[in-house]
Amino acid sequence: MAKTLRVGMIGCRFMGRAHSNAWRQAPRFFPLKANVELNTICGRHAANVQTARLQLGWQKATTDWREIVESPLIDIVDIVTPTHCHAEMAIAAAQNGKHVLCEKPLAMSVKQAEAMLAAAQKSKVVHMVCHNYRRIPAIALAKKIIGEGDLGRIYHFRARYAQDRLADPEFPLDWRLQKATSGSGVHSDINSHIIDLARHLAGEFKEVCGLVHTFVPERPLVETPAKSSPAAKAARKMGKVDVPDSAAFLGWLDNGVLANLEATRYALGRKNHIEIEINGSRGSLYFDFEDMNRLKFYNGEDPRDRRGFHDILVTERDGVHPYVGHWWPPGHGLGYEHTFIHVVADLVNACAEGKAVAPTFEDGLKNQRVLAAVEESSQKGRWVKL
Repeated sequence: MAKTLRVGMIGCRFMGRAHSNAWRQAPRFFPLKANVELNTICGRHAANVQTARLQLGWQKATTDWREIVESPLIDIVDIVTPTHCHAEMAIAAAQNGKHVLCEKPLAMSVKQAEAMLAAAQKSKVVHMVCHNYRRIPAIALAKKIIGEGDLGRIYHFRARYAQDRLADPEFPLDWRLQKATSGSGVHSDINSHIIDLARHLAGEFKEVCGLVHTFVPERPLVETPAKSSPAAKAARKMGKVDVPDSAAFLGWLDNGVLANLEATRYALGRKNHIEIEINGSRGSLYFDFEDMNRLKFYNGEDPRDRRGFHDILVTERDGVHPYVGHWWPPGHGLGYEHTFIHVVADLVNACAEGKAVAPTFEDGLKNQRVLAAVEESSQKGRWVKL
C-alpha cells in the first residue's frame, strides 16, 4: 500500500491558490509513488484562512505556522509566503524533519540561502525551490534538444521577463516593492526566474555586469480611485519604493556563453512575457511564455532552401513531449496552472523515494548569488565575479 504524504502549506493568497490546485490535481493525473493529503493551511487572518481552507480543499486551518512545521502529522511543508518569511520557516521545517517546497526567490540574501541549504542538508530532507517555469513542456523540450547537442556550441542566451504591472505610477506600494519583505523587488521576484532558466539551460554564471533601477521612487500606500480629485491625490499618504523595480545585466557563463537578461514591469502591453532565445553553432531556439505551448527551433543543418524557424506545437502525447502525456489529446494546450502540478508530481515522487529533485536549495543559493552580484555590479559600476 502506498505511503500517504501529509502536506502543510504556509500562505493562502495568490501562490496559495496555485499550489493548492497543484496538490489536488497531481494525484488525479500522475502515477504518484505516494498518496497526498492536504492536511493544514496557514494564513495570518483567521477568517481569510478558513475561507481558503473551504475553497481550496484543506482539512484544517491555522494562523500559527509553527503548528505546521512542528506537527508530527506533516511530512511536506510548502512555503508560499512573502520572501522575508522563507528562511525562518524553511529552517524550522527542515530541523523538524519535514521535506520543504519553497517559493522563489529562496531567500532575502546569500547568507540566508546558505543557512537554509545547510539546514536541509543536515536533516537529509528533500528540498526544492518552486521555479515552476522549468516544467513548462516547451522548456523541458528545449533542455532535451540542448542536451542532445542539436544546438552545437551555445554562443548566446537572451531572456526578457516583461510585465506592465507597475507602468501606472498610481499602482500602490506592496510588499514586493519594499526591501524589508521582498529583498530586491522586481529583481528577485521575476529576474530570479530567468536567472534560474539560464542556469538550467545554458550553464553557470562566472561574472556579471548589471544595472538595477527604480523608475517610480514613491507610490500611494493604498489604491487611489481613478476618479479622485487632484486635491484628494495630493493629500494621500505615499510610501518609499526602496528596491529595484527594473533590472538588466550581461553575464558570462562558465562555458563561454554570453548572457543578456532583463526584468521589468514597465512594459506596457506585456502581461507575463517571458522571452528566451538561445543561439548555437548548429541551431537556435526561441520561446515566449505568452504562447507557451509552442517552441521555435532553427536547424542550421537543414538544406538551405528549407531553413527557417520550425514551429513545434508541444502537445504530442506518448512520451513525445515532456509531461504532456498525462493530459489532453494533441492540440489541447496546457496553461500556467499545469506547471505547478508538474512541480508537485516530481516533488512527491522524490519524497517517496528519498531522492533530490531540482531545482534544489543549492540551485536557489546559486540564483541568490547571481542576484547579489548584479546589485553589487550596479552599485560599483563594474563587472563582478561570482
